[in-house]
Amino acid sequence: MFIAYRFRILAILLTVAFPPLRPMAQGAEQSTLKAALLSIRANDLKAHVNVLADDTFEGREAGSRGGRAAGGYLASHLQKAGLRGGGDAEGYFQQFGTHRNVLAVLEGSDPVLKNEFIILGAHYDHVGYGNARNSYGPTGYIHNGADDNASGTASLLELADAFASLPVPPKRSILFAFWDGEEAGLLGSKHWISRPTIPKDRIAFAFNIDMLGRLRNNRIEILGNRTSYGLRKMVSRHNQEIGLELDFTWEMTANSDHYTFASNNIPVLMPFTGLHEDYHRPSDDAEKINNAGMERVVRLLFLVSQEIAEVPDRFTFRANALRETPVLRQQFEKSQPAAPPRLGVSWKVRDPFDGLELTRVDRQSPADQAGLRVGDRIVNFAEAPITDENQFRIALLAARSPAHFGIVRVGETLPQTVSVPIVGQPIRLGVTWREDDAEPGTIFLTQVVNGSAAQQAGLRERDRVYEVGGRIFKNADEFRALITTLPTPIEMLIERNGRMSTVQLAVPPVATE
Repeated sequence: MFIAYRFRILAILLTVAFPPLRPMAQGAEQSTLKAALLSIRANDLKAHVNVLADDTFEGREAGSRGGRAAGGYLASHLQKAGLRGGGDAEGYFQQFGTHRNVLAVLEGSDPVLKNEFIILGAHYDHVGYGNARNSYGPTGYIHNGADDNASGTASLLELADAFASLPVPPKRSILFAFWDGEEAGLLGSKHWISRPTIPKDRIAFAFNIDMLGRLRNNRIEILGNRTSYGLRKMVSRHNQEIGLELDFTWEMTANSDHYTFASNNIPVLMPFTGLHEDYHRPSDDAEKINNAGMERVVRLLFLVSQEIAEVPDRFTFRANALRETPVLRQQFEKSQPAAPPRLGVSWKVRDPFDGLELTRVDRQSPADQAGLRVGDRIVNFAEAPITDENQFRIALLAARSPAHFGIVRVGETLPQTVSVPIVGQPIRLGVTWREDDAEPGTIFLTQVVNGSAAQQAGLRERDRVYEVGGRIFKNADEFRALITTLPTPIEMLIERNGRMSTVQLAVPPVATE
C-alpha cells in the first residue's frame, strides 16, 4: 500500500503543470512590474490548490507522509522557479522533529539593503483526518484544508513566481517561508524564530498568508496594520488598482503565524478572507474556493510587499499594536455627539421656489426666542436672496452671531429683517476629528454635521482624510490651517474601507472656523 501511495505521489508531482516563468509583457507601455503583477492568475492558483487539497496528501498533517509529500511538492516548485534554498545547509528544508519548514530566498539587488529581508510566509500543514482537538467534525475523514491553508500556500507559490520573474529583484531580499506545524501551535514559525536561518535583526517585515480562498462581498480583513506607522494608507493606496473592501482590524491574537513575528517586535501584515462553515471540517474542499477573488488579494499582496522590499527606510515596530483590541477600536471610532442646531427650525421648499417656509420652530430655540413662527418664509439671509436650500444650510453653519434673516409673514408681501443670536461657533466644513498615532498625517472624522459642506460632498463619519487641496499635512494643526485658509472649493483625498477617492467641498469663501 505504501509503495502504491508513493507512486501516486510521484505521478502527481510529474503531471502537475508547474507554471513556467512567464515572459514579460511586450510593449514599452507596460512595465516589468506590471507584467509580474499580471502573471498572478486565478488558473495557476487553482492548479496549486487542487493539488495541495487532493486526497492524496491526506490533509497534510504535520509530520505525516501526506505532509512530507506536500513539502516535496513545494520544494520542487521553488527549485524550478530558480530560487535558492533558505533552509538547513542552504537546502529547501529546515527540519525540526518530524516536521519541516520549506524555505527559499530571492537575493535583493541593492548592495546594502539586500542584507535585510522581508518574509513572505504561509503554513502548508492542515489537520489530516481530524481529531477532537483540531476538528469541528466529523473526524476520521480527510480534511483537505483547501482554504486553510492550501489557498495561502498557493498564493505564496504565485508570489514567489512573480518576484522571480522580475529582471531586477527588489532592493531587499525575500525569504519565502512555508511553515509546518501551524495547526499544532504555530510550531514552524516558532521554531524558525528561535533558530533563524538568517539573523533576526535583519528581518525588516513579515507577511502571513492564511486563508485567502473565500472572498465574499468583495471584503477582506487586514490584520497587523497597526504594527507599524502608515501601513493603512500604503495598503489603501495600492488597493486602488484592485478595488477590494478592506476591514483594518485591530485584533492581534496568537491564532496564526503573524503573531510569532509581532511578538518579536517585527511589523506584520496578514490578509484574511474570513472564517466559514467549512473551517476545520472535511468539507473545506477545492471546488469551494473563489479563485478569481484569490487572484485579486494576491495581486494586492504583491504590490504591498514589493513596496516594502523597496523603500529606503525600514518600518518601525509599533508596540501598542499588541495591546490594542476591537473594543479599543470601538472606543476610538466612537462618534462625537452632535452639536445643538444653530437656528432650531425645519422648513419646506415652496414650489415654485419662493423662499423656505418654516414648518417647525423648536421651543426655546434661537428662532423661537427671536419670534420666528411656523408659516414664516425665509427669503434672504445676510442681505442675499436665498436661491438654493443647500447653499443656505452651508451659509447658516458658517455665519457669525447674530445672523440676519429676511422674513415674509403670512398675509404680508414685503420682508422684514429679523436678527437671531444663533447658537455655537461658525462652521466652515462641518466636521470634527481626531488623530490616530498609527497613521501619522491622517485625520479620522468623528462627526459630519448635517447640511454642512462636508455632508453635502458625501463625507461620512469614520472617513480618513489624507490630503487637503493636494497637500499632505503632518498633524491636526496643519490640517486645521489648510481647511480654514484654502479657497473654495476645497478638494480632499479621503479613504473609506480601503478605497480612496477625491471629493470637493463647496465651503464658504471666507474661513471662519
